[in-house]
Amino acid sequence: MFELISSGGWLMIPIIGCSILSLAICMERLWELRAKKVAPPDLMQNVWGWLKSGAMTAERMKELRASSPLGRVVVAGLNNARHGREIMKESIQEAASEVIHDMERFLTTLGTIAAITPLLGLLGTVIGMIKVFTEIMIQGTGNASVLAGGISEALITTASGLAVAIPTLIFHRYFQRKVDSLVVEMEQQAVKLVEVVHGERTVESGK
Repeated sequence: MFELISSGGWLMIPIIGCSILSLAICMERLWELRAKKVAPPDLMQNVWGWLKSGAMTAERMKELRASSPLGRVVVAGLNNARHGREIMKESIQEAASEVIHDMERFLTTLGTIAAITPLLGLLGTVIGMIKVFTEIMIQGTGNASVLAGGISEALITTASGLAVAIPTLIFHRYFQRKVDSLVVEMEQQAVKLVEVVHGERTVESGK
């Protein structure tokens, strides 16, 4: 493996660095974007129960806010419920914007890695072919081992760049779709919350 990497030339260093960074981001996002962590299934049921019984205390709201991104959105709405429906909706939207920004953390970096690693591989290809033609100019076409070395360097960097870019692009698209799905779920719960608080929906139907 080391010989394969070293034969790819110095451009293998940034390609390997991109692969390590991509793996770290994917692992972190897989952990942070779990549905039960972002929008726990029992969270709204607990909220409905506390609202119905009048047990929504300041301490519970503090715990709710710290529990999950959905909890942050819910608490933002409840804190401004007394100011009317529109103010409550605006506060929910503001909190949701912050939550979405946090959920999309590192996705731009992941997309950048997916875009630049094939270009790094292509650059390696160009450099390798330049070496091949330089050796042809100096030694002619008689030294096959020198020519094979330059071509090998070109092919290894290209393959490595694609090997990093393809799974990175797949995970980037997956995480984007995951964020979109979670946002839709939180929006639905936020709408129910507004309607329950302002008497347009019963707590039972809000479950």
